[in-house]
Amino acid sequence: MTTETSPNVTLDCIEIAPQGPVSGSIIWLHGLGASGHDFTPVVPHLGLPNVRFVFPHAPNLPVTINGGLVMPAWYDLRSIGPSPDRESEGDIRDSAVLIQELIDREVTRGVSPNRIVLAGFSQGAGMALHCGLRQEQPLAGLMILSGYLVLAEKAPEEWAESSRSTPVYFSHGTRDGVVRHQRGRDAFDVLKSHGYEVSWSDYPMMHEVCAEQVRDISEWLQGLFSSQPNERANS
Repeated sequence: MTTETSPNVTLDCIEIAPQGPVSGSIIWLHGLGASGHDFTPVVPHLGLPNVRFVFPHAPNLPVTINGGLVMPAWYDLRSIGPSPDRESEGDIRDSAVLIQELIDREVTRGVSPNRIVLAGFSQGAGMALHCGLRQEQPLAGLMILSGYLVLAEKAPEEWAESSRSTPVYFSHGTRDGVVRHQRGRDAFDVLKSHGYEVSWSDYPMMHEVCAEQVRDISEWLQGLFSSQPNERANS
């Protein structure tokens, strides 16, 4: 595999690409204050030598809960606890446009939507759910690590009916003090109640990723790609 910076998209990205033909793509969104570098070390442990990994860097935004400090963020967080305006809807919608650009670019590069996984951790997982469930052309899957629903009150009415065929994998730490375990479970329950194909795993860990989880992620991703037809998208 080779590592490079992605050209021709608004968001700066790190790419890890196969030496040969690409059979699928994973777009992986990092959490608040992190960067696209966060999950690149995981790639060698996933056993997906023919998949292209795209790790975008979020825009730099002032974050209210961090005293207005400017940092990589998919959206502004205005409060820790639940409130109607906890998340900046404008930022979420703006970031969704940028993420959609990455999905569309994979399609123009010959990867059909049903061979694209949208993954995320924490705030990035919230964005993966937000974008992935609004796709008219269903993606291969959504991988939600320590995640939750953003704009939860508006979410179900905006979801594309076709997205119900997209498998959604939730994974969370039972000791997570940043994104409570129950918030992840609540998102899982909402999707399940709306007929989505969802699966859940949790681990005795905090707001992080552990070795056992990576093994389970690898198994899920390999099963996902092996079950989806490898069709080239039209450019």
